[in-house]
Amino acid sequence: MAIEGADHFGFTNEELSRLETVYRPDLFKGKVVVVTGAGSGFGLAIATLFARLGAAVAITGRNEERVGKAKAFLEALGGSVSSHLFNIRDPEADAAFVADVWREHGRLDVLINNAGGQFPQAAIDFKPKGWNAVIDNNLNGTWYMMQAAARGWIEHKSPGVIVNIVADFWRGMPGIAHTAAARAGVTYASKTVAVEWAPDNIRVNCVAPGCLETSGFAHYPPEGAATYKEANPMKRVGDAWDVAEACVYLAAPSAKFITGEVLTVDGGQQLWGDPWPTGRPPWFRL
Repeated sequence: MAIEGADHFGFTNEELSRLETVYRPDLFKGKVVVVTGAGSGFGLAIATLFARLGAAVAITGRNEERVGKAKAFLEALGGSVSSHLFNIRDPEADAAFVADVWREHGRLDVLINNAGGQFPQAAIDFKPKGWNAVIDNNLNGTWYMMQAAARGWIEHKSPGVIVNIVADFWRGMPGIAHTAAARAGVTYASKTVAVEWAPDNIRVNCVAPGCLETSGFAHYPPEGAATYKEANPMKRVGDAWDVAEACVYLAAPSAKFITGEVLTVDGGQQLWGDPWPTGRPPWFRL
């Protein structure tokens, strides 16, 4: 279910707390799951589902108000929740956070790397500062978290699971070339370390959302968002719950023999679609 309105996209907290799921309620009981960028959008939906499935959840973000509200909401669901404010672009902060999770919870089972951000703009107009900010956040920050988590698992001789949120970039991403570059880097870094870290019993996979309706829609120009429903053969957008359930599948025993893969959640967009976050230029209109 996608919520439509002039100033609201995605799910309300009340909706997240009662959306149906195919998973049993105690699937992650006794497990500890980290979700970065959990203050809203995909991250909040992912953290909600893991909490509803019994996991202790450690959420991160940079916006104190959003993270605080997310923590209060998740605690109201009855779960164990810790919140942490830091910037994933800082590798020392990432390492300290992972160490804190081990101290506080005594374990870490799953890392969901969701934190990221971008802005729509024609590639010719990118300034170095904007380009570097997106690369540093979406690629470098994700990598620092991956490495910190893996080092923790190796040190504690414990298995682990990483799920990285990337993007459906297989046909390019006109209008957001910076994040296409960053997400592609995460995807192929994930495939590489899935091999390197397999002897340590660490699985690494990615979820690649296509055009899904979340709070992020509100930040895109209307002419860009209008192309999203035309971007797949289903002629509709997905939602954050689609991503959350995909993450659970890859983190659960259901994916115990899956590593180095990308689960694309896009309604067939990679086969057929043509999204333009900045709006489709006249040359490309039918």
